[in-house]
Amino acid sequence: MDSCFSHLHWTQTPRAKGGLGKIGFPLIADLNKNIARSYDVLLDEDGISLRGLFLIDPKGAIRHATINDLPVGRNVDEVLRVIQAFQFVEENGEVCPANWNPGADTMKADPVGAQEYFKKTHG
Repeated sequence: MDSCFSHLHWTQTPRAKGGLGKIGFPLIADLNKNIARSYDVLLDEDGISLRGLFLIDPKGAIRHATINDLPVGRNVDEVLRVIQAFQFVEENGEVCPANWNPGADTMKADPVGAQEYFKKTHG
């Protein structure tokens, strides 16, 4: 929601001083709050948005959403894990179970095939 001037300041301020430092992705200003409103993270009365994070696939579908209240930040490691899980599923066609991390066992995407995973991990 902040202006391009705020974003510039954040990227010029080192992380050790509360800024973002150099980043490898664009920041988008939302001064009219249309994006926040569209993703239902805007607190209209206060004119501010919750901490929303959305993973959107190349077809424009929201595949993952995390919305936190103002005093709690987002978990970047968890976001990266979820991205890796979606990439794995796209490449391999198997399901990433709860708490999956790269290199861990996955499941077949059917009830019978999933039994192999359950036997291996809980048997």
